[in-house]
Amino acid sequence: MTAKQTVHVISHTHWDREWYMPYEAHHVRLIETMNTLLDTFGRDPDFRSFYLDGQTIVFEDYLQVHPEQKELLQQLSREGKLAAGPWYVLQDEFLTSSEANIRNLQIGLRDAEEIGTVSRLGYFPDSFGNMGQAAQILRQAGISTAVFGRGVKATGFNNQVGDSGQLESPFSELIWEAPDGSEVLGILFANWYNNGMEIPVEPAEARIYWDQKLEQAARYASTPHLLLLNGCDHQPVQQNLSAALRTARELYPETEFLHSDYDTYIRSLRAELPEKLTRIRGELRGQRTDGWYSLVNTASARVWIKQLNQQAQTLLEKTAEPLAALAHTLGSPYPHALFRYAWKTLMQNHPHDSICGCSVDEVYREMDTRFAKSMEVGRQLARSSAEFISSRIDTSVFSAYGADAVPFTVYNTSGYRESRVVTLELEWSRRYFKQSENPAEIAAGVEQRSHAAGMLIDACGMKLAAGITDLGVRFGYDLPDDRFRQPYMARALRITFEAEDLPGMGYRSFAWIPSDGSASGDGTATAQIAAAAEGELPESHAVGDAGEDSRRSLAAAANTLENALLRVTVQPDGSLNLLDKKTGGTYTGLGVYEDTGDIGNEYIYYQPLGDIPVTTAGLPAEITLAEDTPWRATLEIVHQLEIPAAADERLAEEIRTMVLFNERQAGRSAGTVPLRIVTRVSLERSGRGVKVSASFHNQARDHRLRVLFPAGIAADTHYADSVFEVAERQSVPAPEWKNPSYCHHMQTFVDVHGPDRGLVIAGKGLNEYEVLQDGQGTMAVTLLRSVGELGDWGVFPTPEAQCLGPCEAEWMIIPHGGAAERYAAYRDAYAFPVPALTCAATLHEGELPPEAGWLPWSGERLAFSSLTIAEHSGDAVARWYNLSAADTQLKLDSAAAYETTILGEAGGTPIDSALAVQGFKIVTVGFPGTLRQEGR
Repeated sequence: MTAKQTVHVISHTHWDREWYMPYEAHHVRLIETMNTLLDTFGRDPDFRSFYLDGQTIVFEDYLQVHPEQKELLQQLSREGKLAAGPWYVLQDEFLTSSEANIRNLQIGLRDAEEIGTVSRLGYFPDSFGNMGQAAQILRQAGISTAVFGRGVKATGFNNQVGDSGQLESPFSELIWEAPDGSEVLGILFANWYNNGMEIPVEPAEARIYWDQKLEQAARYASTPHLLLLNGCDHQPVQQNLSAALRTARELYPETEFLHSDYDTYIRSLRAELPEKLTRIRGELRGQRTDGWYSLVNTASARVWIKQLNQQAQTLLEKTAEPLAALAHTLGSPYPHALFRYAWKTLMQNHPHDSICGCSVDEVYREMDTRFAKSMEVGRQLARSSAEFISSRIDTSVFSAYGADAVPFTVYNTSGYRESRVVTLELEWSRRYFKQSENPAEIAAGVEQRSHAAGMLIDACGMKLAAGITDLGVRFGYDLPDDRFRQPYMARALRITFEAEDLPGMGYRSFAWIPSDGSASGDGTATAQIAAAAEGELPESHAVGDAGEDSRRSLAAAANTLENALLRVTVQPDGSLNLLDKKTGGTYTGLGVYEDTGDIGNEYIYYQPLGDIPVTTAGLPAEITLAEDTPWRATLEIVHQLEIPAAADERLAEEIRTMVLFNERQAGRSAGTVPLRIVTRVSLERSGRGVKVSASFHNQARDHRLRVLFPAGIAADTHYADSVFEVAERQSVPAPEWKNPSYCHHMQTFVDVHGPDRGLVIAGKGLNEYEVLQDGQGTMAVTLLRSVGELGDWGVFPTPEAQCLGPCEAEWMIIPHGGAAERYAAYRDAYAFPVPALTCAATLHEGELPPEAGWLPWSGERLAFSSLTIAEHSGDAVARWYNLSAADTQLKLDSAAAYETTILGEAGGTPIDSALAVQGFKIVTVGFPGTLRQEGR
């Protein structure tokens, strides 16, 4: 280079809130680090900036202990010394949902504005791979530069600039494109984010240090501006940095050394970038490496936290937020602050070392509590919103069946019209009592005056087939807004039935009509929905008459279930053969279980050398018909396996002495333990896929359990649900890949298809899969991975990561007609994890009809993502994304709407009745006023 070099030294610390120590232990060190930082700012005028890891939670955590320092932090931030955000936490992008990534950015930017200077930098220093839509998300948020530490291999100056789509670059600077064509300047930490840590002050030591660091940085730099990052994981502040830089200036007078910041560095860099840089497109997942350190197997470490995360995210973004938005359009205040609290509590579980399952055991005990807290808030918000809407539904149509009719509402907020089998619990014949009364006598009175006979009807008076379980008399209570709690005794029953043709964003009303004498007591006929879920418990009897089709059994033959679309047969070994009646496609051998050894760690799966998998293929299974109703039939399959109890005794010594995972010689133990897997295979009358659940009690250590789904298709690529896209991925690794395992992340599903047939496997919190190189396109989905150490830089035993005890998993098998027909299957997969919600009602008139839907929309190859209320405008804001490269249209039946960004700003481009959506684009639409409602 002929231009003068400028070295930009940026002080920072990468702050994992919890990792090899629990949160509070790291928290104490954060307080000490921040106090030292503020002291350094106060006494050293040449110490000009410090980057607090791109996450505002660092400020929040510090102010928990030192709230008196808030004004000082704000002052330093306004002076440009402490930029805040843009994220709330540094999340794992692939293990948090699309909307969770957006909430993270929205809340981070909001909090950063309260602190002072907002960092407009896409900061991904240590993500275990980067989402393909990052550039589009960042650009919509007004961010044009991203920095990251993984996913691209820097090669130095000896190679030429490559073409778009490669995962190699000669420079640390490159252009990173999203699938829709959005682009940001990408800066790879080619020498990691600690390449300028602990700079020496003493000249002789400094000379050695700088000769090495300058050469390494210049090797990958496309301009004379060299980036040196003065920090690392939990790195204390270098208090003598100013003196160290003075030494450097004396040793290298031809080089300019700046205690810089990202804004200064990027501004200088952009001014001198070469005309041509490598263009990288889509996901950055380290696929052009040897494969040992992509860290993808964190997707299966402690699967139970991924399952809780899926439940919590779905509850907030697919149930509570849409219901609160609908209630808001009817006059209910939108609880912005409570949603922010619920999301923040949940997102405190989203940093990569947390949600990835690669921390010490104490971390996950606290995460379990955070999940519970967030979901409790989410459930309460969903319940209160549903109750508000239900109070405005006209249920007087059921009055024709008597004053004892018990109405209720079934809500669908998946965004897609569908039929659902729902289970709910009804209460009636309530008898409220005072403290002076005898509850046992009250219960006996209710027992004598009520019974569980009756019928279920919809708002048109159609009798519906339903499964009824008498729950007897039980205790309950109300919490009125205007008086003290009200305990009662009531009759209860459980009802399971199929709620057909639910609006995509709306509800249908139903009622239980007790037979004569079944309701009495205080004369209040009311219903309380205590639970809403897919029915799991057997029903004592069925009632109703909804026509010939609804009465037909789905148990078509021995070990066979069949509806109008599918036929599934369980083979003697418990595997499934599936016929797609629409296409004629058959899929065989689905659902075989495979168990292998794992002597790796929380980050990396490593199968022992010579290990032979234990599978259920050919193993006789017990098969029984567990459920046979007009709306759903279920076959139960029981497998009894013997698997090695653990790794052999060599593993403990190899862990203790830090033998590298892929150099370990441990095998599996000779001793075995039983593994009993109970699988329930269900087919619903209107189902377009087969729903499966598995439960087992894990007694083994150091192993991995997967379930296999051969698609019967030899395809070079496959497709996986990712962040705002279904990403096309190679099924065969690059030549430089050495790891025998080639696993990937998925959000909800993976798909292998050909021109005229395909198979989608959707899971609930199952985030790891592999497409085997067997010529059959077999998708192997991980259900459990048991390991005993954290891994990485030390010896950190994690006995609870063995996940001993009860385990469960749920998935759905969805066949489809191939490349052109797959998008309907994707919609079914997206709807699968979203439960219907049921809510009590009373007999009353109201402004809403018994059935109604909001936000009517259509659009080929579009996926629905969210419905919320924007805090600054009060407008409803909905989001979709184009799953394909082809342009399409979002058709909206709305009087007024406008296109906005992921941040939901008001006053965007007006939309008439349709919005053109280019390939792979994320579109956000605002609706001023009220959402249009359709009903009957």
